[in-house]
Amino acid sequence: MPRPRYRRNIGVPEQVEVPVVLPLVIMTVADDDTMNAVVDGVPYLPAAFAPPWRRDSFAMILDQLTARHRTPLRVEVREADGTVFTDIITPARTRTLLPAQTPDPEPAADPPPVPAAGVLVGLVESGFVPGEDIAVAVVIGHSDAAPDGTARGLLTRTQLAASPTREVILLGRVSGTLTIGHPE
Repeated sequence: MPRPRYRRNIGVPEQVEVPVVLPLVIMTVADDDTMNAVVDGVPYLPAAFAPPWRRDSFAMILDQLTARHRTPLRVEVREADGTVFTDIITPARTRTLLPAQTPDPEPAADPPPVPAAGVLVGLVESGFVPGEDIAVAVVIGHSDAAPDGTARGLLTRTQLAASPTREVILLGRVSGTLTIGHPE
């Protein structure tokens, strides 16, 4: 019997174990942008004394649930207008370095000066679909377009200083509108 020309366990990327039945996450968005989350029929609530979930809590909730379950999730988002979106969300991959791949520690250099934290800078652009979800890159949050189709991304000066190019990207998830700017 001839030997295979390759070994299947070398160089194979980490596989995600998928259960036979995926946990079902149902997020129901109300007219006032508050949101309820239910995991396999059990309500998933915010921390005690925290405000109710809002639409902008969506990514945080999914991060918490994928970290907790460590398995892909089937997610249904039920909008107030009756629209339903369904997707499969997989947990973030974790990379482990082999001893030979461990990076050498670099000598500590003086960090660049950081502008005062807490002061917000903004970028306002037009051309978006009214009400559409707007990504603010380096994707650290989301915003909604105003009824007239304008969008703004608000960042602290510390967040902006973390970008070597000091560029902010607004991306309309529905319209595909993309703007890149340098907030002052």
